[in-house]
Amino acid sequence: MIPTPLNRRQFLETAAVAAGAMLGSTASGQATAPAKRTAADLVPLGSTGLKVSRMGIGLGSSNGGAQAAGGQERFTAFIKHAYDQGITMFDTATNYQPFKMMGPAIKGLPRDKIFIQSKIEQPNNIMAAIDNHRSLWNTDYVDCMLVHLQYHANWTDTWKKAMDDYTAAVDKKWIKVKGVSCHSLPALRAGIVSDWPEVHLVRVNPQGYRLDTEREVQDTMNGPYDIKPVLAELTKIHEKKRAVIGMKIFGGGKLTVEADREKSLKFAMGLKEIDSVIIGYSSTTEMDQGIKLMNKVLSEMT
Repeated sequence: MIPTPLNRRQFLETAAVAAGAMLGSTASGQATAPAKRTAADLVPLGSTGLKVSRMGIGLGSSNGGAQAAGGQERFTAFIKHAYDQGITMFDTATNYQPFKMMGPAIKGLPRDKIFIQSKIEQPNNIMAAIDNHRSLWNTDYVDCMLVHLQYHANWTDTWKKAMDDYTAAVDKKWIKVKGVSCHSLPALRAGIVSDWPEVHLVRVNPQGYRLDTEREVQDTMNGPYDIKPVLAELTKIHEKKRAVIGMKIFGGGKLTVEADREKSLKFAMGLKEIDSVIIGYSSTTEMDQGIKLMNKVLSEMT
């Protein structure tokens, strides 16, 4: 009987087991070198007890139009291609175009092997919105649910009832963890002061494009802006042992040259405060290029 060829994901899992078996010592009794880091590694998400792939796929490029283009069949193939490469974290939101496409896209994938993060942009009827995720995607739970697009310093006041609903959804096991995606430094600081978030989605790139600033606006656009104030807040988040997922690693589409992308990936991967990153790709070809680039960066840092 001819054995069935392994796909990339199965190969990665098999290789990880083999590497673990060999990691203890060599025949001479000396410890072997640690395995090289890759984009597909499963890494701890802060102190949540959950693990995510080091690279995740962002599904909000041009409000998700880049990923939704071509319809359901193409989108499903896109998600399953990522999974086969070992990239198992997906970031979406209720206002992204692929939102309703997620259910058919993840059908057939082992639910406990993928991590889905979603975001809700308005504070009303939160429990119904979360339950709608479960219904549309035919899943019992969403791994991580974020408060979306916060840029006002007082968001923890205006979202108080909604935050209580998120907590209730955790208790009902409708979501595993909760957090916030901020778009200004005042909002980011408010989230850090609050005891409520477990996960922070933070905009990071050393070139300074589309970063949080002191302006309380939904999107600062372009730039460049100073990254140092963001780094100061990341230190505070890390001190609280919370999870950080980096976004806008390629500057929201501003970084198109490979050398600039490599510089940003190296910067993000060098920050102990960042657990993983999400990057939006418009095609499987672009995704493969991004995975290859991250693996190159990580191999040179090991």
